[in-house]
Amino acid sequence: MILYDLRYSARTFTDAARQSGRPQPRTVRRTVAVYSFARHQRDRSVAEWSATEERRARQRLRAQAGALLRLVRSTADELALDAVDTIDIVPARHRRSSLWLA
Repeated sequence: MILYDLRYSARTFTDAARQSGRPQPRTVRRTVAVYSFARHQRDRSVAEWSATEERRARQRLRAQAGALLRLVRSTADELALDAVDTIDIVPARHRRSSLWLA
């Protein structure tokens, strides 16, 4: 499989700054050898892997939200409210993402 991509390099940005113009992306040709067509052959392993990843993402989201709620409910002082801002809850990965990466 041959993929074409447009990429910027550090040289592209320095040339554009020197000429005071816009950087132009360069065409990059990449070849990929594909040995498995699991999605094409309707292999169940992709669906099982996707379901497992989605379940893990939901569990991580529940654990992070639970930690945040425990912190908020434990005390109502200024330090606890400041600590709430430091907790970062990463959005859960959607199932289609794992299907695409299969």
